[in-house]
Amino acid sequence: MTTHSIVFPGQGSQEPGMGRDLAEHWSEAMDLWKKAERLSGLPLREIYWDGDENAMAVTRNLQPALTVVNMNLWCFVAEKLSPAGMAGHSLGEFAALFAARVLSLDNVLELVCLRGRLMDEAVNQDGRMAAILKLDQAKVEELVAAAAGLTGQEIRIANYNTPGQFVISGHAQAVDHVCAGVKPLKGRALVLPVSNAFHSPYMSEAGDELAKFMDKLDWRDPQTPVYLNVTARPEADARALKETVKRQMTSSVYWTQIIENQYADGMRSFVELGPKGALSRMISQILKDRDGVQTLSVSTLEHAASL
Repeated sequence: MTTHSIVFPGQGSQEPGMGRDLAEHWSEAMDLWKKAERLSGLPLREIYWDGDENAMAVTRNLQPALTVVNMNLWCFVAEKLSPAGMAGHSLGEFAALFAARVLSLDNVLELVCLRGRLMDEAVNQDGRMAAILKLDQAKVEELVAAAAGLTGQEIRIANYNTPGQFVISGHAQAVDHVCAGVKPLKGRALVLPVSNAFHSPYMSEAGDELAKFMDKLDWRDPQTPVYLNVTARPEADARALKETVKRQMTSSVYWTQIIENQYADGMRSFVELGPKGALSRMISQILKDRDGVQTLSVSTLEHAASL
């Protein structure tokens, strides 16, 4: 295979039945679901395999369940792959840290169970998020700067997903101001159904609590470079990596920059391990004018067995 990267999806990639075929085929995968249920105290298989759409979208349910799917796929195919780099989109970063042997399986499960609960509890009526589509980065940055100046409120680009897809996060007044300015520029704005302004300073209290827990874990130097959400670059030293990941909950997710950097570092094939294939589509958009780029979405037992 061409020099490749492994990428793991985050919140929003959940779907009914995810991970079921692999777990029913491979007892180790089923064991991981059961472990996550014990740690979280949640009936994760019932929620995701029996398809309660409302419960599936709840952050405290979603984060451990999706991480289990991502990690199970990696464990099933790891011996077939020798990636030059890894990355995960927001929540997906923790599966990448497991795959790169930075954190143990148990540590990652404990971490995402806590992260999901903290984010679920961090309800703020003033916090809002919106997706901004069909505008370039410069225009979105102009709108965000203008909204911050006019309202005096916190707002930022929280997710740089592709060159034409961004998520803004901050005070509702400022987010609404940006949304109002998008249509005249022939863009599209979509307010997201979330309880707070994720990946912004509104998450600082939850982020501080999660960071304290991170200090209790055993962090090791990565065996494969993990390109981090906060910097879009890999970090070779375990202690420095931990300090960077601590900032993830309040920092922007620089996904476009991660993929650009991996391409610049020689990666041409991108294998997504997780449901839906959203990152594969993003990567195709980010690198659409580049030579030799391949994407592969691996979400089922059939896909994983064919590698």
